[in-house]
Amino acid sequence: MVRLSDKVAEDHREMEKCFNEITSSSDHDHQERFGNQFTWELARHSIAEELVVYPAFEKYMGNKGHEMAEEDRKAHHEAKEKLKKFQNMSPEDANYVPMLKQLWGTLSKHIEEEESHDLPALEAALEPGASETMSQSFERTKMFVPTRSHPSAGESPPFETAMGLLTAPMDRIADMFRKFPQDV
Repeated sequence: MVRLSDKVAEDHREMEKCFNEITSSSDHDHQERFGNQFTWELARHSIAEELVVYPAFEKYMGNKGHEMAEEDRKAHHEAKEKLKKFQNMSPEDANYVPMLKQLWGTLSKHIEEEESHDLPALEAALEPGASETMSQSFERTKMFVPTRSHPSAGESPPFETAMGLLTAPMDRIADMFRKFPQDV
């Protein structure tokens, strides 16, 4: 069984890989494919954290967990706003890579704090086996959430859950017409 913190960190590495693929290439087709993958990864990851991880902070860590969740929600909101701009850009746009770098600057700080402080604190507060169970829930949640950023849809349950169920099918249909790395 995989712990929740390991699953979250695995997602972070996947996003970092996509970021590096985009910023190290000048091929617009390559950038578009990995840009779509980056957007897909980040959108699903963010919502899964908001629906699974942040409520766990609050449930298992009391007031300190609530403060951590609120700080992380703020960081997510900022990232989602930037992702919304990025996901609607084309690699041919001169601001495509700069916008991604700006987004990554926000994300990298959040990732560092989450991996070095928030997730270890949560893991320490969990009962045996809870981390593995939440890891499974985190992965299942990502199967049903939107694959694009929709910050105006609301960012806290139950609104995000309801809006996500409405927007996810539309995102998935649109994804069928987008280029992704595995389609090469």
